[in-house]
Amino acid sequence: MEEEKKQKLKELIEELESYKGRHTELITIYASAGSSLSQLASQVIAEQSTAQNIKSKTTRTNVIDALERIIRHLKLYKELPKNGLAIFCGNISKKEGESDIRLWVIEPPQPLKTKLYRCDQVFVLDPLKEMLEAKDVYGLIVLDRREATIGLLEGKSIIKLKHLTSGVPGKFKTGGSSAARFDRLTEEMAKEFYRRISEHVKELFFERPRLKGLLLGGPGPTKEEWLKEGDLVSDLKRKIIAIKDVSYTNEQGLEELVHASQDVLQQEEIMKEKQLLNKFFSMLSKNKMYAAYGLEHVKKALEVGAVEILILSTNTDKKLQQELKEKASLTGAKVELVSEETQEGIQFKNLGGIGAILRFAVEKPK
Repeated sequence: MEEEKKQKLKELIEELESYKGRHTELITIYASAGSSLSQLASQVIAEQSTAQNIKSKTTRTNVIDALERIIRHLKLYKELPKNGLAIFCGNISKKEGESDIRLWVIEPPQPLKTKLYRCDQVFVLDPLKEMLEAKDVYGLIVLDRREATIGLLEGKSIIKLKHLTSGVPGKFKTGGSSAARFDRLTEEMAKEFYRRISEHVKELFFERPRLKGLLLGGPGPTKEEWLKEGDLVSDLKRKIIAIKDVSYTNEQGLEELVHASQDVLQQEEIMKEKQLLNKFFSMLSKNKMYAAYGLEHVKKALEVGAVEILILSTNTDKKLQQELKEKASLTGAKVELVSEETQEGIQFKNLGGIGAILRFAVEKPK
């Protein structure tokens, strides 16, 4: 997502989060990508009819009025936008008995997967918040000699990409030369299956943008056998960041693998944060003209367009965060929020929690 779109979405979410209805008068509607405009309009009309049964006269009136406003707005569309539609409408007045009905309609920057109608005291914002989360992509591979499933972890979504079966038979129970020949054939079939898995892994992941790593799982030693016998290209072998024992090799196995790899995935995020802060501290010590810290110095750098990466501690005042992010968006500066889960994060917080890596030198205000 472009930083400008991300910034606008963040601002909208923060605004919508600030409203709380006195009663269940805040309506959230998510129309998923590819859904029908006529079906959505029919649903809203049906909800308006259902709202007639609300006991409280004030709440009933406000909900019906909000739905009427949504219906009028939907008439402006010939069809739903390709990414779907998010609609928020309701009475946001803080005074009992007063009505202030507002409407927000958003064409989301990414395809909406959620379909929802909710009338509550707050707006439902999780589907939009997920769009702001880091969308690092991890490849998922679960396998044994019988089958393999290849998938993708993108944000919180697990997507199955490919399912393969081997046809490798079970163990031959009798002995003798027939059993030995059968075992050789079985091993050859298994190796051929391993190579086939590797071909699909290469096809799916070798040139995939934003791939941070591969997670590998399966029961017993089969996954290690695949790494040894499967002729996986070295560039992808180096991307394997976790090998985990899991019971299943189907879609359920992908879920199990992600769950088993939480420690590694969390460490990956921490390492990304540590690397950014180490770069910042290194500049402070070795090339300090290209680093800024403290509110005044960072503000000055933002105003002249010198900031390449704005770094903010997560505990920075939200209003100040917003102000600095807006300044950063004007010059295309990247914004990174850092936690206090690392020694580097604590050190950065103690430095004031506001810093920047610069495109060009900016003298610190006296």
